[in-house]
Amino acid sequence: MDGVTGSGVRATARIVARDDGRGGTSLPVLDSDGPLALRRTRGSGGEARVMLVGAMSGPLGGDRFAVHAEVESGARLRVGSAAATIALPGQAKGHARYDVRLDVADGGELHWLPEQLISAAGSELYVTTRVALAGSARLVLREEQVLGRVGEEPGRLTSRLAVRVDGRTLLDQELACGPGAPGGWDGPAVLAGHRAVGQLVVVRPDFATEPVAARMLGEGAAVVPLAGPGALVTAVAADALRLRRILDEALATFG
Repeated sequence: MDGVTGSGVRATARIVARDDGRGGTSLPVLDSDGPLALRRTRGSGGEARVMLVGAMSGPLGGDRFAVHAEVESGARLRVGSAAATIALPGQAKGHARYDVRLDVADGGELHWLPEQLISAAGSELYVTTRVALAGSARLVLREEQVLGRVGEEPGRLTSRLAVRVDGRTLLDQELACGPGAPGGWDGPAVLAGHRAVGQLVVVRPDFATEPVAARMLGEGAAVVPLAGPGALVTAVAADALRLRRILDEALATFG
């Protein structure tokens, strides 16, 4: 853990996945402490699996969390979390930040599948996820955000996701919700009254020449091709369970 100051907790976790030369993936770096605890779990085939375990509540106001995962050439990594992350108000002044950086080299593959992020009443959280992929890298990334716990209003949540392939932007978008967010976030053009929103980004080299077809995926969800080797699924739902069901069904359509 980087430390605790009067303005909140500072914590960083880092993962490096490497081809072990025997058909598997090793984890030469699995470094974490405090509220960001990383645990290796049983993998499958050549894939290494890591679970992010929340050892403390948060992020709270003033906290600064960061996670960096690096997948080297030929390595395969799947990262999940043991439970939902809950953004909460804290005693320290100011917003909280949660920064994620993902780097995948040629021939590497990353499945980034954390549990939901819940924006509790009174919280203020800025989340940034930056992904840098080499040309033949593969990615499955899921984001799920729930605005408020049962029976409460949401906090302020700003989330930005940027994905680049060989240095070229594939996706760069930002969503702000809750008190103080730009007007219209809860209107018919954005969330339309729903309290769970999510997306699924799938990047495969073959999508560059055979892009997915844009289509609806039932009520409240759609898949669109990106300008490059990727596809984006966006979905809204009444609650977290329905959102997960929609995104799981969408992922299954990619084979």
